[in-house]
Amino acid sequence: MSAELISIIVLVAVFVIATTRSINMGALAFAAAFGVGELVADFDTDTIFAGFPGDLFVVLVGVTYLFAIARANGTTDWLVHASIRVVRGRVALIPWVMFVLTGALTAIGAVSPAAVAIVAPIALSFATRYGISPLLMGAMVVHGAQGGGFSPISIYGSIVNGIVERENLPGNEIALFLASLIVNLVIAGILFVVLGGLKLRGVGDGTEAAGGKGADESPDDEEEKGEEKKAEEDTRLTPARIATLAALVALVVAVLAFDLDAGLTSITLAVVLSACWPEDSRNAVGQIAWPTVLLICGVLTYVAVLDEMGTIKWAGDGVSDIGIPLLASVLLCYIGAVISAFASSVGIMGALIPLAVPFLAQGEIGAIGMVAALAVSATVVDVSPFSTNGALVLAAAPGVDRERFFRQLMMYGGIVVAVVPAVVWLVLVVPGWG
Repeated sequence: MSAELISIIVLVAVFVIATTRSINMGALAFAAAFGVGELVADFDTDTIFAGFPGDLFVVLVGVTYLFAIARANGTTDWLVHASIRVVRGRVALIPWVMFVLTGALTAIGAVSPAAVAIVAPIALSFATRYGISPLLMGAMVVHGAQGGGFSPISIYGSIVNGIVERENLPGNEIALFLASLIVNLVIAGILFVVLGGLKLRGVGDGTEAAGGKGADESPDDEEEKGEEKKAEEDTRLTPARIATLAALVALVVAVLAFDLDAGLTSITLAVVLSACWPEDSRNAVGQIAWPTVLLICGVLTYVAVLDEMGTIKWAGDGVSDIGIPLLASVLLCYIGAVISAFASSVGIMGALIPLAVPFLAQGEIGAIGMVAALAVSATVVDVSPFSTNGALVLAAAPGVDRERFFRQLMMYGGIVVAVVPAVVWLVLVVPGWG
């Protein structure tokens, strides 16, 4: 058995074990990089460590550190309540506000599961209160998160654009962002129509929409006062929240207008906020998305070992040998979607895009369109209940038959896996974008 085939088998084993045994895929990938690098490829430690993605490590740590501070000082709560006030008296707009809110959070640097974890409980509570389909509301939250997930300063966008740059592929950050946004927006629109969004009628009073009590309710006075106090605290702009909002705007401007590094900029802003309000940021470092950091760095380190071994070229040549470039490209999209429905989307992207490099190098398939298609295929399926986002939505739904809701999410996830890769392939790959 060739060394290249062994390394591919180990990669598959990493995904299978991580999925079935609930072990962090990044930790497994580090172990695989060590085992395959030392025992199969006869690499020394320096060669193995050379593939560690230090730039992406800083981006992941920096943006999640800054976002953790925003959560700690209540800035995210303020954003949520400010968005909720927009739907006063317009129940049909609630799903769209949740879509926009999660999209905005991921676009400015929140990890997708973090944005879903914040918004989903509020969104599903609204679904119960106003008779909105929980599947519609949950899917709007997840697709919103994925719609904003590939902005140039987002986690997903930084990862994919970093891989594209590292592999010397043609890239277009805005095209990647718009591809994901438009696909998820179209899916959300279809769901809104199919799942009864157009039939939503009713007017929620302003207090209820903001998380308070309706005029006809008579709750315990003490409980009501407690909720009113919390609502007031959530909607008040404190100096720390104003500074955090300014920091988020500064991050966007620094990255987009001045081309500064997103990771170093966000860490700098987080440190400034921590120095000014240490009580709000005391636990922020512990809330950095360390599991995601470990996952990404581990998978990309193993991929670098594969690259150094020549496995990526070997596998890419194998895909190219199919002889029909368009068939090979759609197969890659389906591979990404199927695996991602049960495993990590970012891990899949980290493995698939490098595997497609030799295939793209032939020039018969546009690199920009192919990368965008792979990225969308690997993330749009995160509504599956086996993925982190889908599981968060399932857990956040109050007063529902969870078994039935689980089956709905699973069925919907299956439809997405079956349909979306083919659609994005037709739209992004077949025309030859890039």
